Amino acid sequence: MFETPFTIVGNIITDPVRRRFGDQELYKFRVASNSRRRTPDGNWEPGNSLYVTVNCWGNLATGTSASLMKGDAVIVVGHVHTSEYDDKEGVRRSSIEVKASAVGPDLSRCTARVAPLPKPAAGPAAQPEPVDADDPGTDPDEAELPLSA
Repeated sequence: MFETPFTIVGNIITDPVRRRFGDQELYKFRVASNSRRRTPDGNWEPGNSLYVTVNCWGNLATGTSASLMKGDAVIVVGHVHTSEYDDKEGVRRSSIEVKASAVGPDLSRCTARVAPLPKPAAGPAAQPEPVDADDPGTDPDEAELPLSA
């Protein structure tokens, strides 16, 4: 399988969603990258925009969920692919997604403090609040987990 390396610099434009699939954690958000260009009179005008869904798994999900939120300036590195789905009306759609291998703040537009990921506790691992399996509107495998900082 061929994977296309990809880097995007932009801003997180959605409230990130944290989910658990079995023993895997996902932290998902959208990034917008907007270009600008200088006009002949010296002013700036908006250029093209690119919107990408970013998927962070495992330790990367842990680190990004503790560090980044909507509005933050980020740099994302990963592999890009097209995801196809049917919308509510049954129309086939596609979106650009990145399976991130690294995500961090864009230090040209913000400051940050770095801290290592917490080491796992020797006892039972802290688990997110359980999902009510009797609630017909909740799919336990796709339940949103509370964001923690």
